[in-house]
Amino acid sequence: MAKATDFRYNTGATRVPWAAVGENYNVNDLMEIIRFLMQGEGKEYEDAIAAVKEQVAKLDAVSTPPGKLSLGSKVEGAEEASNAYLGTDSSTFVTNATAGFEIAYKYANLKPGDEVIVPAITFIATMAYPLSIGAKLVFADVDPVTINMDPADVARKITPKTKMIVPVHIGGYPVDMDPIMELARKHNILVLEDAAHAFGAMYKGKKIGTIGDFAAFSFHEVKNITSFGEGGIATTTVPGFKDHMKRARFVGMDFSHKIKDWLYDVSAIPGKEEPFVAVNYSTTEIQGLGLSLQIARNEEIIAQRRQAAEYLNSRLAGNPALICQDLGNEDIKPTFHLYLLQIDPEKAGGDVQTFKKKLEAKGVTNIPHFGPLYRFRVTEQMGYNADEIAKTCPVCEEVFYKRFTHLPLYGLSQDQLEYMADAILESIAEMQAGK
Repeated sequence: MAKATDFRYNTGATRVPWAAVGENYNVNDLMEIIRFLMQGEGKEYEDAIAAVKEQVAKLDAVSTPPGKLSLGSKVEGAEEASNAYLGTDSSTFVTNATAGFEIAYKYANLKPGDEVIVPAITFIATMAYPLSIGAKLVFADVDPVTINMDPADVARKITPKTKMIVPVHIGGYPVDMDPIMELARKHNILVLEDAAHAFGAMYKGKKIGTIGDFAAFSFHEVKNITSFGEGGIATTTVPGFKDHMKRARFVGMDFSHKIKDWLYDVSAIPGKEEPFVAVNYSTTEIQGLGLSLQIARNEEIIAQRRQAAEYLNSRLAGNPALICQDLGNEDIKPTFHLYLLQIDPEKAGGDVQTFKKKLEAKGVTNIPHFGPLYRFRVTEQMGYNADEIAKTCPVCEEVFYKRFTHLPLYGLSQDQLEYMADAILESIAEMQAGK
């Protein structure tokens, strides 16, 4: 007798089971996965691959395949690991951070004409859902030091139509959340933390992602930790919504009630004012396992990134033309996903566009994360006037076009860090000399 593990076919002991996994991966499939994850070439590599294949074939003869590949115990394990790490009880593993944002926007019952305040500089995913349904985006200017949303400008731009504020912790450096939350509570506005870069960051003793009404983290391949290339954790502090997060992740499936002669019901998800229909943001067991493994070493990863940032600051801080990454303090603990470097154009003898080109010529990768959202063609296509918005975001215009770029911090040898610091100082010296 066999007992299937998937909820749809978990009918107890049976002589004729219905497997939840339609087609399992075989030895040849697994070897291709190993080749992908551990790439190489040459005779020594091929000999090692042949030896591994022989052992995997032996293991195949004495093992059984997993009973589930989606939304099983490994996904639950990742959520439990996230809850333990963040100190929350609502972690829900979704396809990506964007999916987590969408759940929050849907809970807010966002409609055409409703206003959402987002920072002028962030990734397109922050504004994708409201833009797609015809909600009005209001762009808050950024803080000139952190490049994060400026709470003072948020206060100026709140109207009776404002439904949500979306602070983005760019580079893993926490937004100043106290004034944001104070404004939100005063005006009955929901706060969604875009914590894509900030898994493990802290603000005044609280983990980022546990302060706003909702938050979403990204585990895309470029982030500090990943879940095999894609994935996100969504959290909420809304007491009445925590029990609905998992249903919001998977089509509103409801096991607390069954329709006649069937295994479950499907119901709408309660929103702030009215219910909404859920869709599917399911994640796989492999992703869940991968995320759990990397959460376990996240503090070590952050520490290594911080050490690299400290080295760069030690080399660059003495140059008056350079403004180094803020390393935080007792209240602010970043994840160091990115290293924010700014220049003073007057003291440097030119703006950041010249500086970036000089670094590129020296083989140093540097990318300002991100461009002003209102400059993308999609906003123009949706009826926004970039030049008019730019007038309301003067700091964004100044820092993006003249002052800042981001540098890599992780996976670099000490020699590479030293070379990067040398290249930065040499580039500034060349600019100051008019070269």
